[in-house]
Amino acid sequence: MKKYKFSSIFANLKLRPIVSEEKDKYLSVASLEKLRKFIPNIDIENNIDLLPVAFDACVVNRVNKNGDVIDTATAAKIAKNFINKPINIEHNRNNVIGCILNYGFSEFGTSQIIAEENLFETKKPFNITLGGVIWKIVNNDLANKIEESNDPTSDYYMSISASWELGFDQYNLVVLDDDEKNIENGRIITDSSEIEKYHTKLKGFGGDGKFNNDQNIYRQVYGKVVPLGIGLTLNPAADVKGIAVTNHDEPVNNSENTASENNTSQEDKLNVIKDRIYMKISKIEEITDELLKEVKASSIVDFINEEIKKASDQFVSEKTEKESELKSAKEKMESLNSEYSNVKSQLEEVSKKLNELEAEKIARANQETFNMRMASFDEEYELNDEERKVIATDIQDLTEEAFSAYKNKISVLMKEKNKAAKKAAKEKADKEDLKDKSADEDKNSKTIKSAVASEEVAQPISTTQVVVEQAVDNGLKVSTEIPNSTSAAEPSVKEKYAKAFGLEGFDIK
Repeated sequence: MKKYKFSSIFANLKLRPIVSEEKDKYLSVASLEKLRKFIPNIDIENNIDLLPVAFDACVVNRVNKNGDVIDTATAAKIAKNFINKPINIEHNRNNVIGCILNYGFSEFGTSQIIAEENLFETKKPFNITLGGVIWKIVNNDLANKIEESNDPTSDYYMSISASWELGFDQYNLVVLDDDEKNIENGRIITDSSEIEKYHTKLKGFGGDGKFNNDQNIYRQVYGKVVPLGIGLTLNPAADVKGIAVTNHDEPVNNSENTASENNTSQEDKLNVIKDRIYMKISKIEEITDELLKEVKASSIVDFINEEIKKASDQFVSEKTEKESELKSAKEKMESLNSEYSNVKSQLEEVSKKLNELEAEKIARANQETFNMRMASFDEEYELNDEERKVIATDIQDLTEEAFSAYKNKISVLMKEKNKAAKKAAKEKADKEDLKDKSADEDKNSKTIKSAVASEEVAQPISTTQVVVEQAVDNGLKVSTEIPNSTSAAEPSVKEKYAKAFGLEGFDIK
């Protein structure tokens, strides 16, 4: 069987009458009477194990409580495909109690029959109405309750309704005001991107069905749509209510329903069935037409109950296993999340420390560069504290290129303070001074020697004279340098004495 992308079971809250209980009772009777026109023509005299029924399966062009709807075109296309599909209890496919045999269309609210050709392009709500049979032999108690639900005096009156199930691959969105249900009054969204954007709001996907504060959003099924069956329920989602059965007060419209020659009553036939030999059924393939003629109804019921129990036990086992796996996965996920948080915290701490180290490294490098630059200026120029402060502020954040340009500028502005240049200039000046002094001393020395030589030639030297001349020479050494203006003529001995010692105290002859 093809697996459809989506399936939907249209079941929800039980419908409540909006008019008085007494008035609603007679309206419901009228509806059930009209529904009986869709009951299959079954020979219930000779098929006492069958309960023919008819019911409204859904309302077309009108949204249901589950947030789903089909339009006229889809209804006309799929209605006939309900034939031969199962009838089960509350959409439990393991609890099938009958099947669908015919279909039709009726007015919404009145159940009046509508010819299929009259549905063309209508946008008004109408019903898909189905007829089928309930297998009493499967669940006779339910069959009795369905019959009792047709009795206005019973507590079960109108308590059981039909709910449909579909498989489908495509859908549009319908947006309606809060008080609207008919899709003709809404806005249809067909754009795939818009559908993808808003589909999570749908009840079928776990949303709340609200489009905004005063509007609701619904799913309009279309395309390849397959009816999957009918579930009998106390809580129909669509605006449908009740299941009609044959009115035993009316004559049966079937020529094959005449009594047999033996005039056997239904009660006799039931007694015959009850007296059949009990047979144990072990698998569903054993249920054949011939077997149904031989076994008691309880055999079928027992087999179905056993199968249901097996399915239930298997479901519980699988559910427990899945819950255990889910719990284990959840614990593992929590552990991974905890480990992830720890690793993330550690990584953040390491990253923080690395950033701090990197910042310290950059700061040290910058400080080292700054120190080297300042040292180069101190080495090259004679700077005072104020000049150092100005230069330090200027070069603090300079790039290599900007510093090179700044250094060139300083070399021009502070060339007078360049240590190397000042040292060279001083050495040159000292050299010049030394040269000039050397020349003066040499000239004075030559002048003195010339004067002494002249005096020696002029007269002989006595002992007393020598002593006196030595004293004169000593007096000359104490004196200051000989001026450049000194005459080249050698002074007399008298003049020397007078200059050195004065004439007082000496007896010159």
